[in-house]
Amino acid sequence: MSTSNDLVTVSSRGGIPIARMRSVYRVDDVGRKLDRLPEKEHESLRSTYERMIEKGPDRFQVKPAGLPAMEHLYEDLPNFAQVLDDVKRQLALCEDSRDALEITPLLLLGAPGIGKTHFARALSQLLGTGMGFISMSSMTAGWVLSGASSQWKGARAGKVFETLVEGQYANPVMVVDEIDKAGGEHAYDPLGALYSLLEHDTAGNFIDEFAEVPIDASQVIWVATANDARAIPDPILNRMNVYDVMAPDRDQARQIAAKLYRSIRADHGWGSRFDEEPGADVLDRMSEMAPRDMRRAWMTAFGNAKLDGRGQVHPRDLPDTGARRSPIGFMQ
Repeated sequence: MSTSNDLVTVSSRGGIPIARMRSVYRVDDVGRKLDRLPEKEHESLRSTYERMIEKGPDRFQVKPAGLPAMEHLYEDLPNFAQVLDDVKRQLALCEDSRDALEITPLLLLGAPGIGKTHFARALSQLLGTGMGFISMSSMTAGWVLSGASSQWKGARAGKVFETLVEGQYANPVMVVDEIDKAGGEHAYDPLGALYSLLEHDTAGNFIDEFAEVPIDASQVIWVATANDARAIPDPILNRMNVYDVMAPDRDQARQIAAKLYRSIRADHGWGSRFDEEPGADVLDRMSEMAPRDMRRAWMTAFGNAKLDGRGQVHPRDLPDTGARRSPIGFMQ
């Protein structure tokens, strides 16, 4: 339904500065819907249509001007090397052609705390496309993806619609976090909308149940995370590249912790008061933690060292991991 216009230049942290403008809906469709609304009724829907007309339908469709630098991601997320390799291959295919950026939907499987959600955020930063985030574990309504009919009290548009209409990009990264937690007490399948959204052809005319206006979601880059694939319907699995992501081994965990130490130190004025590199004994302790816990642990350790008048972090400065909890599945 949408058209791509001339190339423009946009700023991007990921080093992908070229984009086309793509229309993600037709203003005429919105205008007709607005004209048919009864006066003094459906104020929320009326406001949505007016907002769509005000913003206009054109959004940036990011297009690689060349392969972006990805070395930092391999360092930050060494246990995601296979996923990064596939993303790099797909970026390479479109970098020197007129084809749009196309990345097969990704499903990241693995234990809690190994960096799946962090990877999704890092990918959106790499591509410079913005991001929508849906946590299925905390979802309170089955229509979070597809919206709810405006006939229902308190109804609103779904997250896909909101991200495309309110955002700047036609191809944002849409993260469906903990997709395996999407079952439960809903009146209908909360993942039902994904059957069409994950198919390029049908996603081009996605209709949110609230707005009831066709919208082009064909360029959305999908990243889903899960702990257990058995809870995910086969039609969803068949539409995605599925990756079993292991917890980082001890060497990889030490690498992640050391890079995070340097990053925190560089990002704060007080960082210059501390040693440039952490000690081996501290990294040994850090390697027992899940990656998502490491930043908090470093901040605690920096604070404890400062209170003790030291510029060097010692193992005793780190919080008790209780590991004590068992290790998080390190490969032996």
